[in-house]
Amino acid sequence: MSQTQAVAAGTRIGHVHLKVADLDRALGFYCGVLGFELMQRMGSGAAFISAGGYHHHIGLNTWESKGGSPPPPDATGLFHTAILYPTRPALADALHRVLTAGIALDGASDHGVSEALYLRDPDENGVELYWDKPREQWPFGPDGKLAMFTKRLDVEALLRQREG
Repeated sequence: MSQTQAVAAGTRIGHVHLKVADLDRALGFYCGVLGFELMQRMGSGAAFISAGGYHHHIGLNTWESKGGSPPPPDATGLFHTAILYPTRPALADALHRVLTAGIALDGASDHGVSEALYLRDPDENGVELYWDKPREQWPFGPDGKLAMFTKRLDVEALLRQREG
């Protein structure tokens, strides 16, 4: 691969758009459980949801997938959507919402740079809920390079960080 100019530092993923089998069921998860706000609904075919009044962080549609089934595990496609929370207490609140809704976690990890919860939405799409640790807490090796890792996250300790 040839060396090209790096992408601008302020570039980020703006939103994700998911194909779902049942729009109301998906809204029940993303709005009802996780607490996203419905910004616009386009009949029974699509909806756009956000945090904090942004036009949309997640688009949901049934245009090609109404009543469909999840792709098989050995297929290509989206591994997970990662939702970044601003603080550890906000992530703890998300964990509380998920557990209260009876949704099982697939995993919970401390990656050194972040703490993450892994689960599935009603369409079996992977969802990561995480917060980034302050940069001064990130692990770096003796060579100065980032040295991320994966360790078990203590979810009980995380729950104790919940605000309110």
